[in-house]
Amino acid sequence: MANHRALLRAGPGFNGGRSFSFSFRALASAIVAAVFFFFCFSFFFASHSDPADPNHFGFGSGSYGIESTRRSMLALKSDPLKPRLDQIRKQAEDHKSLALTYAVFARKLKLENSKLVRIFAELSRSYNDLLTKPSYQALLASDALSIDESVLRQFEKDVKERIKVTRQVISESKESFDNQLKIQKLKDTIFQVNEMLTKAKKQGAFSSLIAAKSIPKSLHCVAMRLMEERIAHPEKYSDEGKPKPPELEDPKLYHYAIFSDNVVAASVVVNSAVKNAKEPWKHVFHVVTDKMNLGAMQVMFKLKDYNGSHIEVKAVEDYEFLNSSYVPVLRQLESANLQKFYFENKLENATKDTTNMKFRNPKYLSILNHLRFYLPEMYPKLHRILFLDDDIVVQKDLTGLWKIDMDGKVNGAVETCFGSFHRYAQYMNFSHPLIKEKFNPKACAWAYGMNFFDLDAWRREKCTEEYHYWQNLNENRTLWKLGTLPPGLITFYSTTKPLDKSWHVLGLGYNPSISMEEITNAAVVHFNGNMKPWLDIAMNQFKPLWTKYVDYELDFVQACNFGI
Repeated sequence: MANHRALLRAGPGFNGGRSFSFSFRALASAIVAAVFFFFCFSFFFASHSDPADPNHFGFGSGSYGIESTRRSMLALKSDPLKPRLDQIRKQAEDHKSLALTYAVFARKLKLENSKLVRIFAELSRSYNDLLTKPSYQALLASDALSIDESVLRQFEKDVKERIKVTRQVISESKESFDNQLKIQKLKDTIFQVNEMLTKAKKQGAFSSLIAAKSIPKSLHCVAMRLMEERIAHPEKYSDEGKPKPPELEDPKLYHYAIFSDNVVAASVVVNSAVKNAKEPWKHVFHVVTDKMNLGAMQVMFKLKDYNGSHIEVKAVEDYEFLNSSYVPVLRQLESANLQKFYFENKLENATKDTTNMKFRNPKYLSILNHLRFYLPEMYPKLHRILFLDDDIVVQKDLTGLWKIDMDGKVNGAVETCFGSFHRYAQYMNFSHPLIKEKFNPKACAWAYGMNFFDLDAWRREKCTEEYHYWQNLNENRTLWKLGTLPPGLITFYSTTKPLDKSWHVLGLGYNPSISMEEITNAAVVHFNGNMKPWLDIAMNQFKPLWTKYVDYELDFVQACNFGI
């Protein structure tokens, strides 16, 4: 009964609920299908219509959502190129700023006169031009919907080219901004220039030495023609068998010693002394040469009268006491090591010691150059004698030297020191204990070329023995470099009387700045140095002082075109 009532209550209602449920489901399915077809038709017609028309299909503002969706999908497709574009653009902007920064800094460093400011400014402008180029405007626009890959590649290529140039310019101009780099580069340049300068100096010194010590063709010609004359007419020029003129040993006359192997130079010394002497017949010239030039010297001094002066011409070999057993220099010349030092002719060896290269010339070991240390023995009857080099010119009467009170000194010479220059320390090795003990490094040096010797004081002081002592000690060249001035400074240390500088003016063979007033007032001018007056390298302003005493009227001189 109860079940029946329940069935009755649920009968009609139950059937109606089932009908309602079925209707709801059908309605929902219809709505979903309608929406699906709506969107399908919308996308289909959108792909075949003008997307810019806002009223497309009459949807009005409703179509805006469809257009926005389309752009989102296109933007999604261009994403792989967008980061690449942003990176290229950032690089361009960064290098533009870098170039501009360098330009500003260059202006602060006052480099306007250089090209750097202009270059960096132009680089910065080039980036601006690139970023504003019309062909790239669409590419760089912030709202660009699509990126043309070919345009992007061209843009990337242009940017990279400018970056490469910018980095290259910065690298090349870095030293202008980096002080440490600039200093280091300057140091390297200075070092390289100094190396080149040192090499050039060595080459120049060696070439100058060759030029200075060579014999000009015309000078050699004169000597040969004079020798030819001597051989052709021996009786006219030989003094053998003739009595020795008493004037040659008369201590009351004015005696000169000239040691040379240069015929023309020796004749100029005698000519200049005789022409400026007040009483030339009271002057005696003792000319000593080597055996090879003896004949030429004899002819040269026999061709003229020389205003009544007396001239003696002898060879070194005529002084028999000058042998290797007595003279240290001759003994040292026999040393194999010394011969190697002097006669080694390789450029790299000859220029090892540029400062003292001139002393490598064998002339400085020649006995002619050392005869000045044997004057008392060569002229035993004389009391005083004036030593003259063959590269000097006498301009005044020199007899006043014989009137000077020597105060017991041996050597009268002009001192050459000034300040710290030409002191004993420059000529000797003061690291050697013997030199350090015996001599004052600050002692003033003097010059050879015109030296007045008191031979009696020389004998009393035993100067030749002193010279031998020190010359023997210096066989290995540890006390001084070779030459005659260092042993002269040692031998006549504390026995030299300074003479007035007007007696002897030096430097005409190397110093062009000597004043003509100083030269005019000088009794003797000295062409010491490499630019000897008989060489082509002589200084033109001083050469006439020497050439005016050359015997150009002699046939032998004219035949050799000497001085032309």
